[in-house]
Amino acid sequence: MQAFVSGKKRVVVSNGMCFSKDNLDLGSENYGDDPLIPGLSDDVAKMCLALVPRTSFPSMGRVCKKWRYVVKSKEFITVRRLAGMLEEWLYVLTTNAGGIESHWEVMDSQGRKLSSLPPMPGPAKTGFKVVVVDGKLLVVAGCALINGSLVASSDVYQFDTCLNSWSKLDDLKEARYEFACAEVNGLVYVVGGHGVDGESLSSAEVCDPETGVWTFIESLRRPRWGCFASGFNGKLYVMGGRSNFTIGNSKLVDVYNPQRGSWSGSKNGLTMVTAHVEVGKKLFCIDWKNQRKMSVFNAEDETWEVVALPLSGSSRAGFQFGKLNGKLLLFSSQEEAGRITLLYDPDAAPGKQWMTSEIKLSGPCVCSVTITA
Repeated sequence: MQAFVSGKKRVVVSNGMCFSKDNLDLGSENYGDDPLIPGLSDDVAKMCLALVPRTSFPSMGRVCKKWRYVVKSKEFITVRRLAGMLEEWLYVLTTNAGGIESHWEVMDSQGRKLSSLPPMPGPAKTGFKVVVVDGKLLVVAGCALINGSLVASSDVYQFDTCLNSWSKLDDLKEARYEFACAEVNGLVYVVGGHGVDGESLSSAEVCDPETGVWTFIESLRRPRWGCFASGFNGKLYVMGGRSNFTIGNSKLVDVYNPQRGSWSGSKNGLTMVTAHVEVGKKLFCIDWKNQRKMSVFNAEDETWEVVALPLSGSSRAGFQFGKLNGKLLLFSSQEEAGRITLLYDPDAAPGKQWMTSEIKLSGPCVCSVTITA
């Protein structure tokens, strides 16, 4: 690796690749007089750190405070992307027999099990949501068992996947569980759910990870709970669950436009969705009524199609989604003998899209996320 100056523009060269300061935003933090790596400018030193395998990041973060700041920064992911060093890891939350305890399992892009996460701080919860932003995993709110009573939570915990550590972030403005949550354009949104007294909520909040502060946005037109959310085309889509203004489950789709700061809607949604995952411009869902098919939402024209699952038996068997390398993983969410993981390749030729994956979990899947860093 070397650095040179062309005109007034510094260029970093690594493995035959060139990056100018115009497209390499490394931040302007003052690290004092001591360089990150003696004999190198900080820009070049950051590129050197970015070339280290992701498994070594926790050790790098313990070298000194400067290295730790770099490794956990948003800019570090940008540098690794420019260097072609981004690694995709799968984080799966599984339960033990009886669903009493849970833990996170970590796998690399080949499906090889790497490790388990340290236990998450705080009480055990249900009805929480998990979202990924800036290469970090956030566990948001939920319902906690405290002194024998179920209590709505406003807690938000963050797991830094590079430093292998948990931290507590600012609380939500309003405690809630069974709500919708998604990331859109680098911001985290929570919508609806149940509140501290079990009441249904129409309120919605947004958090900018740069500040860590939650603020209210325009509320839904109706309270909604048991719903889920996805981000497409810079907008927030809220689907499923129930509403006070519908009989039974709702097919309404609430769409929030951040630029306008307002909600709109349509009736082109699903009702009782038990699992969902976004791959590219498509949303894959499994409905509670029939878990032998996937409903696929195309965000480009907001249409749906149905894909059959290559399974037989009960149509109420439970599944959760994962994704690796642009392919879907179908994990069992129930205790069963001979549990297998199915893989679906949306780009494969018809008739060859389904296959069996070698990935095996230690227990039923609660949820999973894919983090690239």
